[in-house]
Amino acid sequence: MNLEKYETIKSRFAELEQLLADPNVISDKIKYQKIAKEYSDLTPVVAIFSEYKESLNQLNELETLLCEKQDKAFEELAEAEKEDLKARQVVLIAKLDDLTNPKKQSKDRNLIFEIRAGTGGQEASLFAADLYRMYTKFAEKKGWKVEQISCNESEAGGFKEVIFSMSGSGAEKYLKWESGAHRVQRVPATETSGRIHTSAATVAVLFEPEEVELNIDPKDLKTDVFRSSGPGGQSVNTTDSAIRITHLPTGIVVICQDERSQLKNKHKAMRVLRARMLERIERENSEKETKDRKLKVGSGDRSEKIRTYNFPDRRITDHRIGFTTYRLQNVLDGELDELCDALIKADMEERAQ
Repeated sequence: MNLEKYETIKSRFAELEQLLADPNVISDKIKYQKIAKEYSDLTPVVAIFSEYKESLNQLNELETLLCEKQDKAFEELAEAEKEDLKARQVVLIAKLDDLTNPKKQSKDRNLIFEIRAGTGGQEASLFAADLYRMYTKFAEKKGWKVEQISCNESEAGGFKEVIFSMSGSGAEKYLKWESGAHRVQRVPATETSGRIHTSAATVAVLFEPEEVELNIDPKDLKTDVFRSSGPGGQSVNTTDSAIRITHLPTGIVVICQDERSQLKNKHKAMRVLRARMLERIERENSEKETKDRKLKVGSGDRSEKIRTYNFPDRRITDHRIGFTTYRLQNVLDGELDELCDALIKADMEERAQ
């Protein structure tokens, strides 16, 4: 790892910090905005580099202690901690490379999430809403933009289906693994006997292509306009603003009815249609080229059970990599870094084999 490169970035960051407090810079709006933008871009790099250097210091301290005579129990504990630190360093180096590599930055695509309630009735719809909240809270912590595209609410206040877009630096890197079946084990609020129920929701993470990347012949589309039937208020339900677009060659159907404007609904429906078509193409290619890969990144496979959320034990298990954490509530509150880092590390190790 090129430490000198990141030390230079750290020095520049400190310089920018001083400039932002300079009255001459503050009075020049254009200059101030330019410096603030650069400062914002470098902030995550400096934070991760500082964490990496701290891990190096901790590793050196352990090495020094192990050079001295220690009891066996201490040596075993120290060796285990060393392995954890080395594994963490691999993840941190990958993050730094992604943040400072222009080529990798340019590949950061916008995402479209589709979450649907599966088996479990109303409880499944409530779990779908929990997943929606989890992802949007995570995006909020990362400073990413989230836009709801379409939703179909359940009577219990959850979602039968919710579709939303997410964009921001690192969104693809962290969340491209989430496609698949998510299972929850908990006692529903309506369960009087305290029995634990198992429900499920499916997640598909689609990559949103630009119009120039995926050309769709208008002749292949059938567009139907109808009156909105879902929640949204009187002005939505009394106008023919809902849109159904069918791609005739593939049979893909997209419905959007959340907006009052027919034009806005059509625009959103086309975004989802393009994403689903790209997902179809990428999945077919992925099945041919990476048949044996466990993670199947970006495959959008809804049938594969990827994760279980067990409320009685406050446990989350990712079945693809055998990773378990007991911070269930923290994860549902949007603290997904630990899970994402484990998946990133597993993917890197798999690629290296």
